[in-house]
Amino acid sequence: MERYTIADLNRDFPDDSICLEWLKNHLYPDGIFCETCGRVTKHHKIANRRSYSCDYCGHHVHPTAGTIFEKSTTPLKLWFHAIYLMSSTRCGISAKQIERETGVTYKTAWRMFTEIRKLMADEGEQLNGEVEIDDTYVGGKRPGKRGRGAEGKTIVVGMAQRNGQIATKVIPDVKATTVIPEIKQRIATNSIVFTDEFHSYDGLGSGQGYLHCRVNHGEGEYVNGIAHTNTIEGFWSLAKRGIDGVHHCVSPEYLQSYMNEYAFRYNHRKDERPMFKTVLSQVQQV
Repeated sequence: MERYTIADLNRDFPDDSICLEWLKNHLYPDGIFCETCGRVTKHHKIANRRSYSCDYCGHHVHPTAGTIFEKSTTPLKLWFHAIYLMSSTRCGISAKQIERETGVTYKTAWRMFTEIRKLMADEGEQLNGEVEIDDTYVGGKRPGKRGRGAEGKTIVVGMAQRNGQIATKVIPDVKATTVIPEIKQRIATNSIVFTDEFHSYDGLGSGQGYLHCRVNHGEGEYVNGIAHTNTIEGFWSLAKRGIDGVHHCVSPEYLQSYMNEYAFRYNHRKDERPMFKTVLSQVQQV
């Protein structure tokens, strides 16, 4: 991955005008289509405003409209700085750190934090080939029982395509009727799936279109030929270290967005371009 430092950020995006120009070029790579003129026309920036005006009819276009920057009075330079902070670490950062490093209020930092995480949402691509499946429990009372059956914890099922991407989903329980539909939605049929001996995975090998291989953790078996769940378990370790060390506690309401953030970083870890540019490129109008 190409190295990208804070010095590079300050060089590429020194002020709000440059940030807005980048956003305009990103959203309108072929030029801005003027609805009044009915064609792509030249536009010029309006002084002291986040908008561009058509050179022919004066119609205004606002690049921030429909993006995470809409209706925000926070300078775009600080938004880009916050995106850099959130994308330049494996374990993530807190809204409190954004507050400290950008100088905005905590309320503003929290809004930036939650909006930027939307750029790192689950992409929804189907996994295929060899896919490991496992569930984990996050949060709850401490100290407390670990693993399945732990009280007050939030359940997450994860699927990891070997040498590929990871998908996660917060689920209400680990019943087969809950887990298997999530697996079928995210993993293509004719894939080889690997799980532990948990009974909710029993149905994967009976008419679901998968070749199902298992390891029996209860008997101390962690590898059986090509069968293991080490990839997804390694991801759980990374995500939990990040949550425990940076965020300390995450409510069930927000856990999916945090898991999406960690999965996004994992899925783009081998990109040639810097993670900052990958996240920034996710900015779209909705």
